Amino acid sequence: ANTTELVFIPQGIVMMFYGTLSFGLSIYIMATLFWDIGSGYNEYNKTENLVKIVRKGFPGRNREILLTYPLSNIRSIGIKITEGLNPTRSIYLCLKDERKIPLTPVQEPTSISNLEEEAASLAKFLDLKLENL
Repeated sequence: ANTTELVFIPQGIVMMFYGTLSFGLSIYIMATLFWDIGSGYNEYNKTENLVKIVRKGFPGRNREILLTYPLSNIRSIGIKITEGLNPTRSIYLCLKDERKIPLTPVQEPTSISNLEEEAASLAKFLDLKLENL
């Protein structure tokens, strides 16, 4: 092997690059926690036939995210359960145009019986069918 063709990069420069990158990533994660990005609530209004999903975004002009769907545009309530190394248990609002909007917050997975009970009561309240995704 010919070692004269190897490019020398000082170790300090490489470590400074990784340190700067990790510092920037940590600032982003801390800001996300401080500003409570992604928190919000779901509102199911049968008198107005609307489902409103409100979430917080990053500070600025469009900080509050508001999604509004008429009940006539909703096909069903879906449940997705995946097990393994990264288990997820989520409830989705399935629209007629094949979009799936998550309704459950990102957290440690709840028990399957609680998830099914919550999804069944929501589907019964909105008069929709319940499906497995």
